[in-house]
Amino acid sequence: MKYVLITGGVVSGLGKGVTASSIGVVLKACGLRVTSIKIDPYLNIDAGTMSPFEHGEVFVLDDGGEVDLDLGNYERFLDVTLTKDNNITTGKIYQSVLEKERKGDYLGKTVQVVPHITDAIRNWIESVAVIPVDGNEGPADVCVIELGGTVGDIESMPFIEALRQLSFQVGPDNFCLIHVSLIPVLGVVGEQKTKPTQHSVRELRALGLTPHLLASRSAEPLLESTKEKLSQFCHVPVNNILNIHDVPNIWHIPLLLRNQNAHDSILQQLNLVSRATSPDLQQWTEMAESYDNLTESVRIAMVGKYVGLTDSYLSVVKALLHACVARSLRPSIDWIAASDLEDDSAQSTPEAHAAAWKTLKSAACVLVPGGFGDRGVRGMMLAAKYARENNVPYLGICLGMQISVIEFARSVLGWERANSIEFDAQTPNPVVIFMPEGSRTHMGSTMRLGSRRTLLLTRDSITSKLYGSSEYVDERHRHRYEVNPDVIETLEEAGLKFVGKDESGKRMEILEHPSHPYYVGVQFHPEFKSRPGRPSALFLGLILAATGKLETHISSIHENGS
Repeated sequence: MKYVLITGGVVSGLGKGVTASSIGVVLKACGLRVTSIKIDPYLNIDAGTMSPFEHGEVFVLDDGGEVDLDLGNYERFLDVTLTKDNNITTGKIYQSVLEKERKGDYLGKTVQVVPHITDAIRNWIESVAVIPVDGNEGPADVCVIELGGTVGDIESMPFIEALRQLSFQVGPDNFCLIHVSLIPVLGVVGEQKTKPTQHSVRELRALGLTPHLLASRSAEPLLESTKEKLSQFCHVPVNNILNIHDVPNIWHIPLLLRNQNAHDSILQQLNLVSRATSPDLQQWTEMAESYDNLTESVRIAMVGKYVGLTDSYLSVVKALLHACVARSLRPSIDWIAASDLEDDSAQSTPEAHAAAWKTLKSAACVLVPGGFGDRGVRGMMLAAKYARENNVPYLGICLGMQISVIEFARSVLGWERANSIEFDAQTPNPVVIFMPEGSRTHMGSTMRLGSRRTLLLTRDSITSKLYGSSEYVDERHRHRYEVNPDVIETLEEAGLKFVGKDESGKRMEILEHPSHPYYVGVQFHPEFKSRPGRPSALFLGLILAATGKLETHISSIHENGS
């Protein structure tokens, strides 16, 4: 196994995840099979219990793993299906070591960070690296490892030591280290400063790791003099100093790396030149350039709880991007804090309230994504009601589906106190209930998680037509609550239709409003399986409906199918 390690220096948030994904894309374009591992040095077992404000969205894998959003980047860029073990955390490592200690597996020895924790890290990396993730049999050729955080962070020290040991164990021909660092420009002087990177590399070398390549992040392209200075003081050849400057969209990053011959440097370091071909990135070039040339856009109202940090809904944003690009459009996302739509905000923050409603009413479609807790729920219901009553295309995901059911029960059935057990345990009309699979006491990994099958009950539904000829669809879930099966008959008699259910027939997965152009709610998260060039069917349907092209598209699918 060949390893490419991505570390970061100077500051966090430099784009190590996109850099790691892009390097994987370039190596894959050279004909190599690539897998990925993300190391997160935090003590949490996984990302499942963290607030989206804290760490961005929680990405869900097929096997139910709740992982860092960077694994979403890997899946989208490399078109692979990763496992929860591809995300290593300090919590997972310590948990596995302590479980062994309790069993007596260490035979009375003193359990220490070195060698026991570092050995556990090394063994984890080596065992996960050989798991095939691209649908083919046998291990990949290259494993790209991203070490989260910044070099020098105290929590990442055991991982640095484990990776140093791994590099020594596998030998120089099987290990390539790429250090991502910042080259700032001071406003007054206007000069590209290399000193922060010099210090970062010195810190890394003091810990026993020497970078083979430098990936320098900057606003503008690096000057040759800056590259020469970095080479001289960081002991990296000039040809191995890559510049990842700001670009119009992230699909340019693999092209940027290719144009600087990053693949040549990596392949030479890993002794893979004879096995690799010249990188074929024609599809990426077309995607990147076509997006830059798009002029028309579609306005999408995103009504959510965590709109203060757009990374909270990263996969939803990417799924909208994929769907819009497929229709030669730019997504213009209007972020609306759900609480700003509520009647209370008309009194407390009248300007924000008025602006939120103006934004909602000027959008071509409405999307209510997932979330937990009761903050902003009334605002989401108002957005769902507005979309339903005014024939505005609507897509509700997870909580967004539950919101549409509650709103329908209140407005159409007249059940004024209809609610979810999550928000009101004493509601006389519980239209959304706690699901039997979950735990009432533990938060972590207790939800209905991962890929589950949804049976499409009728060929006449919009979602069935969008998904194509299949009688079922496998999508990823992450929820504790679901629509109460006892109220389905009443809801359907009033006009709401549940057109997708799980294999037991008791769990409602997809709802539609037949008299509405596009009013769809899904209990699953279709955004997690959207890919560039292969947009999610439901996101594509939303954009088609918003631009008045849905019926034409469905007709063309039917004609091609017949």
